[in-house]
Amino acid sequence: MPFQFFNPQAGVTITHGHLPHWDQEGATYFITWRTADSIPKPVWEQWRLARDDWLLAHGIDPAQRDWRRLLENMSEAERRDFRQFTMRLEHEMDSCHGACVLRQPALRQIVVDALHFFDAQRYTLGDFVVMPNHVHVLVGSMPREAMLAQVESWKRWTAKQINKVIGQHGRFWQDESFDHLVRSEDAFQKFRRYIAENPVKARLKDTEFTH
Repeated sequence: MPFQFFNPQAGVTITHGHLPHWDQEGATYFITWRTADSIPKPVWEQWRLARDDWLLAHGIDPAQRDWRRLLENMSEAERRDFRQFTMRLEHEMDSCHGACVLRQPALRQIVVDALHFFDAQRYTLGDFVVMPNHVHVLVGSMPREAMLAQVESWKRWTAKQINKVIGQHGRFWQDESFDHLVRSEDAFQKFRRYIAENPVKARLKDTEFTH
């Protein structure tokens, strides 16, 4: 199943969790989820406050359901400036806060096996990386609702198995995941490069991550 990219002429559906999510049938997504302890709570709250302040200063109410659509309609320069918040979040995750138990190869393999399990059946699995406290995945050939359900299935199954190994109970992954609708071949290649380079940027050893 080939990867498909965003078609501006086709319909788009918006669904909502803690964040708005964009949908297009059979599209490709760049998805990130992180461990529950990957970002200290004060840092997370400060990040959210700074992001919301930026949006308000640019005439967008972050409480609006469609604030991401309004952001997409802004100029390239403004959207580039907004990317500072994505970069800050990525920097925090790459700082390896928390226990970072996914440094252990056996625990990372649990995530890898889950990603591969329904590949070419429910979805098309692209590049991915399992970092010490977060995961990045490119996946395609699914409508959004199926993608969101699959992400929750990955998280639920891997959390159960990892907690069993480490003798831990309770939440392992942060509830909210971050997903981006891949809008072009150029964007797809950009995300592939990001996945490939993420361990280098985080200064990880070869034994501390899995592609």
